[in-house]
Amino acid sequence: MSKNRKVKKAEYDVVVIGGGMAGICAALASARHGARTALVHDRHVLGGNASSEIRMHICGASENLAKPELEESGILHEIMLDNKSRNDYFNYSIWDMVLFTAVKSQPHLTVYLNTAMEDCRMEGNEIREIDAYQLTTETHWQIRGNIFIDCTGNATLGYYAGAEYRTGSEGRAEFNEPDAPEQANNDRMGNTLLFKAVDRGHSVNFKRPKIARHFTEEELKYRTHSAVHEAKTKGDVDKAYLRMTSYSTSSVDYGYWWIELPGKTEDIIDEYEEIRDELVSCIYGVWDHLKNGGDHGAENYDLEWVGMLPGVRESRRLVGDYILTENDILSNKVFEDAVAYGGWAMDIHTPGGLYDFDELPSRVVSFDGAYTIPYRSYCSRNIPNMMMAGRNISATKMAMGSTRVMGTCAIGGQAAGTAAALCIKYHCGPKDMPEHMEELQQLLLKDDCYIPGYRNTDPQDLARTAQISATSAREGFAPEKVINGVSRDENGIRNMWSSDGISPEGETLTLKLASVKKVSQVRLTFDSNFNYPIKITLSKKRQLQQRIGVPPELVKDYTVTLWRGEQKMAEQKVTENDQRQNVVTFEPTECDKVTITIHTTNGEKDVHIYEVRVYS
Repeated sequence: MSKNRKVKKAEYDVVVIGGGMAGICAALASARHGARTALVHDRHVLGGNASSEIRMHICGASENLAKPELEESGILHEIMLDNKSRNDYFNYSIWDMVLFTAVKSQPHLTVYLNTAMEDCRMEGNEIREIDAYQLTTETHWQIRGNIFIDCTGNATLGYYAGAEYRTGSEGRAEFNEPDAPEQANNDRMGNTLLFKAVDRGHSVNFKRPKIARHFTEEELKYRTHSAVHEAKTKGDVDKAYLRMTSYSTSSVDYGYWWIELPGKTEDIIDEYEEIRDELVSCIYGVWDHLKNGGDHGAENYDLEWVGMLPGVRESRRLVGDYILTENDILSNKVFEDAVAYGGWAMDIHTPGGLYDFDELPSRVVSFDGAYTIPYRSYCSRNIPNMMMAGRNISATKMAMGSTRVMGTCAIGGQAAGTAAALCIKYHCGPKDMPEHMEELQQLLLKDDCYIPGYRNTDPQDLARTAQISATSAREGFAPEKVINGVSRDENGIRNMWSSDGISPEGETLTLKLASVKKVSQVRLTFDSNFNYPIKITLSKKRQLQQRIGVPPELVKDYTVTLWRGEQKMAEQKVTENDQRQNVVTFEPTECDKVTITIHTTNGEKDVHIYEVRVYS
């Protein structure tokens, strides 16, 4: 070993491995709840498949507006709103900055970029330390922790630690899943490269590179790749599949999720570099086909960006204390230990990827509503101090076809990070968390997460027993709705107060507390209108769905005042708000009334508030 080898040591309460959306949300949640947290990420930019290196837009339970009530909130929504407030033109450099700022400015959180975990050390069956190498500083890090969260996607930490894991598909009989294959297999969904093209307004030539593979229209007959040529279908095709293909791939400016390859051996991770090389050949071959293989409406289009880092859909799945199944999803199961949810269709791509020329690129099983994901699916079965979040959680292949999308991964990350911080608080391990499950669930709801079937029952929330009134209200939007326990529309029910316009003096919501209490925090959940997407995307069609600026429904300028009788005890003014959830803090102040006066919104003519909470 070289005498110049540089080794540094660090120790934290919680160590999160992997800086994709699941890891970001896990690390932020852990740190926000007081745990000394490390985020270890092997790339120079954050976001994983959503980063500027790969540029897949974030999909989730809302199924791209098919189920808008199920849009993910919490930390993920906060980050996306921050991006929307400063990045109307979908600049991925700005998005990189938003993610970087979120983690770098968070107290109690240390971020290690360009740092690849190489191994871990065990004490008994628990992980005690990871070894990692930071390429840019030539530093070997030894990072100790009490709780580790595997957000690597590939379940790399779990693999090194000897955690139980699965690959491929379960046979139908193991869990009685109706759409699982008859026999178990090692089929897997492939890795993908994406491209972005722009219309130059005049004819643009494309000179085919030597590496490009040649594709024919016959080979691509089942893959939508322009508005000019409609792809063929076969058999019974799910409505969600038709929606995905007709919208996402029926243009030549951005694509294509079906440019995917799973490799040729039993280990898709081991083949990553070879798959990347073949994908480069394929993506330039597809573009050559669009440009030089007949009329595809691409005459004026020019490549602006092509990814070189493939996004990964599937590899290992860690086995937890519960394995989520297709039946749980189809039944919209609500678990007693539910901490997250999903709604994306079970989307299982063809095992040969792009080279399965005679098959549809994906088999989709859609369903109405949402299912919950139990806490047990985020805890390793045989490594007591390891949790996981992302596409590597404990689920069958069929269930993973839904849980793998980044919106679902992100809210699972927030749940895992919050649980880890509670473990530190109570000096216990992840497997002891069922003793504190109600506290965990209520804390997630307090932090603007959504868990179907659960509502605010927090006994510390003084607003729940307050008398509510407002200066005006539209019919069906009574002020009392701000304490009904649900902070979004649900099953068609509007769970918010809406004023009837905004008077020159502003509109005021009043909470008369049950008695004099010390108040130090007022939490407000505004309306960001889940019916309009806010995600960063390269797809022109999806960009056109969005509105310029932050959602106009969001409250912009307001004042929160604490009263005792008619005496004003404390007041906070907030201006230029662009977030759905606001936390307004005070020095502990005795009061018996809280008023919230809204002066302006970001454009909406009425005031919309979903929830108000008050804490000592």
